[in-house]
Parts: sequence; structure tokens; C-alpha cells
Amino acid sequence: MNDWPEAWSDDNRGSRYGRGSASAQPESARVMRQVRRGPAAPAGQGAYGGVPQQASYVNGSGHGGPDGYDSGYNTGQVYGTPGGGSGRPGGDAGHAPRPAPDWRRRIKWTAITVATVLVVTTVGTYFWADSKLNREVDLSTVIDRPEKGEGTNYLIVGSDSRAGMSDEEKKKLHTGSAEGKRTDSMMILHTGDNGPTLISLPRDSNVTIPEFKGSESGKVRPAMGANKLNAAYSIDGPTLLVRTVEFNTGLHIDHYVEIGFAGFANIVDAVGGVEMDIPQDIKDTKSGADLKKGRQTLNGEEALAFVRTRYALAGSDLDRTKNQQKFLSALANQVATPSTVLNPFKLYPTMGAGLDSLVVDKDMGLFDLAGMFWAMKGVSGGEGRSMNMPISGSAGNGNLQWDMPKVKTLVSQLKNDEKVTVSGN
Repeated sequence: MNDWPEAWSDDNRGSRYGRGSASAQPESARVMRQVRRGPAAPAGQGAYGGVPQQASYVNGSGHGGPDGYDSGYNTGQVYGTPGGGSGRPGGDAGHAPRPAPDWRRRIKWTAITVATVLVVTTVGTYFWADSKLNREVDLSTVIDRPEKGEGTNYLIVGSDSRAGMSDEEKKKLHTGSAEGKRTDSMMILHTGDNGPTLISLPRDSNVTIPEFKGSESGKVRPAMGANKLNAAYSIDGPTLLVRTVEFNTGLHIDHYVEIGFAGFANIVDAVGGVEMDIPQDIKDTKSGADLKKGRQTLNGEEALAFVRTRYALAGSDLDRTKNQQKFLSALANQVATPSTVLNPFKLYPTMGAGLDSLVVDKDMGLFDLAGMFWAMKGVSGGEGRSMNMPISGSAGNGNLQWDMPKVKTLVSQLKNDEKVTVSGN
């Protein structure tokens, strides 16, 4: 048995090492320690900055095991770091692996951010819209008011105000250039637990204008005999109109809302037009209406002409009030659709056009206004009903005379927020 590594024999040594040596140890050249130059490498690194320090073979050690020399390929440590590394000098061993994304945390902060933006936008929109309301009507100056009943009653007025309109706009909308303001339409909207009820008050209704306090002078004025309802507005504006409606119906008015010609047309255009089913061909030179029968989308100019037309209708003012009810309900329904509410490029112009042109009472809030529009939408959606004030015929002066027994029953049902059973014209 020889002293050479396993599977080596004396015959394998060759002449280089000299045969017949008496020493069983390898020559000194084979047992020289690994030569190092320069400062010692830091622990865990090889002598050449990334190449691991090779094992020395003094006294046969460093063979990778008792059975022989280990080249390092078995463990992937020829180059790189212990444990395999990248296989390149100075590999990626110094970089920690990127942690997996924390999706729960990302979703949480995204939700918080979105919620914050929505809250800020909503609050900002509320204060912006609230600041645009024209709260000009002081209902506290109305005298001798009836007792408040159940539910809420809005007096909705369409005036022929031409304030702020240019001559070109007046010509386009066929409004004429009359001075002052008159009421072109008047409606009572009742909201309560039995659904909304929309009641039109014909402007030619024969009523008594009661004793009232002047809105500017503060002086009490005596009552005036039988007059048309719209005369009250012409004499002393919104407060006398409210006083006259309350006196002749016995119904307490909670809120007042008024819109003029230009504002009405601007709202319709801002919402992108309103679809209507026109029951008959309408051509009226005074209102400017020139509409064909059938379903169509009306722009602001066409819509204003439609709700003002009465001379081309068989029922004159009574038919006109029905058209006004239909259109206002359709407009409210269009404003409340997702295509308007969820589209800021349509919602804000619509809100701006409406709020700029509305005149309301001093106690009206945005939630009150929203409730009114929602109730109007309910009327068009079949959740409520619309009607004219019951008419019994013409009075001696040619005005429309209310059917007072029916009116009394209607007012009682509204005051008690009961289901309305009275029919109108």
C-alpha cells in the first residue's frame, strides 16, 4: 500500500517527482500554503474581492471531504458567495430580495384617498351651490297666514322676467320687451307620505286680493275685489302672491320658488334638452312655437315656446297648465338621471344655470330644493299625480271660477297629508 492519494500508484508519479523517494510525504512544492499578497480580505470574501478564498491543502486538508478533493461545483461555490450566489464575481448576494406587494395596505390607502376626495368635493360643491341661491323673498312679512299642516307646500312660479336678456335673446325667445314682471304659470307642489301632488293654478283664476302689507312700504293696503290671480304678483310681487294663494285656499305655503324666461331656457340647454311627446302639431306666432306631433327632444328655445303656448290650444290656459306640468316633471326627471348626476361636465353647468336663475325664499335650503326636484321627478314617474285646480266655469267678469266645494276637500286632504281623491280639470 502506498501513500499517494487513492487510485494513484508509483507508476503514475512520472519522473518529475523522482522515483524511489523514501519519504511518504509529498514534496514541499505540493504542500505550500496559498500565497496571499496585500491586506487580508474581509471575512467571508476571497482574496480577489468576490472570488472566495480557496482552501489550503496543508497536510491534505481542504479536499472537501474524506474521500477526496472537492472542486466546489457540487455546491455552486466556485465563484460567488456561499450557498450558490449568482455564479458571477461580486454577484447579487448583497441585495435582499424585493418583498411581495402588500395589497391589503395599498387597497386600504386607495380607499381612504378616494373617500377623502369625495368628501372634499361634496362639501365644496354644497357650499358653492348654497352661495348661488338667490334668497330674496321674505315670507315672514306675509300677514294673517293659515296654520301649517302636514307635509310641505311649494309655490312654484314661472315669471316673464326679461332681466339680463339682450335684445337678441328677447327676439330669439319671442319674449317681447314688456317692462316689469308677471306670472306666466303658478303651481302648488305638495310633498308628503302619500306621494307628491302637483296642482296648477290658472293665471286667469278669479280670486280676491286680500288686505296686505306692502313689501317695500311696509304699509297695510286694503283688499281688492275679484281679480285675476296673476294680478297679485303684478301689484306687489311674490309676497302678495303668496298672501293671495293662502287667503283663497287656506293652505299654508312653506317655500317659494321662481324662475324667469332666460333661466328656464338655460337649464334646458345645460341638461342637453328634454324629451317630450308632443300630443299635436303646435304653431303659435306669439310664443314662437312651431312643433310637430310626436316624441322629440326640445332645446331651451323650443321648450320655452312649448310651455308658453296657449292660443293654439283648444283649452287655452287650462291646456297650457297641463303642458307645463308635463314638461317640468320631464325636466326634473332628466336632471336626476345618472347621465347628468354622474357627469360633472353636465351636472355643474346644469346646477349653475338653475341656481343662478332661481329666486327663492330666505328659508329655502339646498335640501329643500333637492326635495322639490325629487318630488317633481316622482310626479313624472307615476309616484304622484298632477291636476288643475278644480274649475266650475267662468265668473261674471270672464275669469275662471274655482269649484269651491272641491277646493275645500282638496285643501283638507293636503293639510292632513292624505291621499288626494279630488279630480281637477
